[in-house]
Amino acid sequence: MTNKSKIRVVVAMSGGVDSSVAAYVLKKKGYDVLGIFMKNWHDTNATISKECPWLEDSYDAMLVAEKLSIPFQVIDLSKEYKKKIVDYMFDEYKNGNTPNPDILCNSEIKFDLFLKIAMDLGADFIATGHYAQIKRTQLNEKTFFHLLAGRDKTKDQSYFLCQLNQFQLSKTIFPIGGMLKNNVRKIAKENQIITAGKKDSQGLCFIGKVKLPDFLQQKLKPKKGDVVLIKDTHINYFNKEKANNYDALSQNYFYEKFDGDLVGYHNGAHYYTIGQRKGISIGGRKNPLYVLSTDVKENIVYVGEGADHPGLYRLALKVLKKKIHFVSESKTVLKNDNLKARIRYRQALQKVSVFQENNFYYFLFEKPQKSITSGQFIAVYSDDELVCSGVIH
Repeated sequence: MTNKSKIRVVVAMSGGVDSSVAAYVLKKKGYDVLGIFMKNWHDTNATISKECPWLEDSYDAMLVAEKLSIPFQVIDLSKEYKKKIVDYMFDEYKNGNTPNPDILCNSEIKFDLFLKIAMDLGADFIATGHYAQIKRTQLNEKTFFHLLAGRDKTKDQSYFLCQLNQFQLSKTIFPIGGMLKNNVRKIAKENQIITAGKKDSQGLCFIGKVKLPDFLQQKLKPKKGDVVLIKDTHINYFNKEKANNYDALSQNYFYEKFDGDLVGYHNGAHYYTIGQRKGISIGGRKNPLYVLSTDVKENIVYVGEGADHPGLYRLALKVLKKKIHFVSESKTVLKNDNLKARIRYRQALQKVSVFQENNFYYFLFEKPQKSITSGQFIAVYSDDELVCSGVIH
């Protein structure tokens, strides 16, 4: 039997209940546990509130470590975080895309830089409080690691882990991945862990709740432009001519200024994303306005009236071959007839078929999908296993 006291696990302690209980579970199982808090952002200029200040969170993490009698330290990765995550965000918004910093934060910070630091400290594994699971299989004497959804489907965070690779999974433990959230809080409460009733953090990874335009204005300057209303009668998208043309089905609508009516002004097309409702600030209509498309070159925001405007929907999307990531390193998984996918966290899984043509993978959905946005990630599942992901073109 393995002596767990000789297996060192470094836990990424965020100051929340999930990572606190993850550390508790590992300590109870007899592992040699070390807690580390990552200070990756401490500029509060654009934050909405003090719900997620790093100082308070690091203090809570330290108190939990003291309660569990495990070593604890704080590491500062703010320079690396700015370079790998924040600067990338600015560049993507500048180019009219909508990035997902939480996914990059996991693949580039938590499971890369943090993993390397942990291994330098003698770690055999790292652990986090994610609601996800890892399964091992053997084939021809080689071990494969499979990323599975968390048991609690209402909290499943596998989507945020969709860019992890085999090495990262081989060095990771998700202690609470097989638990339900209410049981996690129950364990914390029963063991008098200070974070038992703490609210789940929201907003950008390590930054917290932000006013996104204010945050983006740190680098992307306001620029007044037109808001153009597109009537739903202008669009005849699901026509027979496009039925077998994956490239056409996967394209964003392309509008021109004369396609609609000028209804107002905005402060910068790069501040907006497809499907956005808040922040348009143009009233006087029966239904709210939603962003259908942005043109950052001409600085125009195209909007449609109502949540069911056909301009919000597409049947397909595409991903450049070089931007597809296979978690298990096997491309044969895309031949599965029962694949499902999601294009945002907590979206219900949608039936999808995958085709490869030229330099792209095309994902054709059974039903039209709302607010498909360039720069976001599609995550593809076979049953409960997340098999691949990619950046939407």
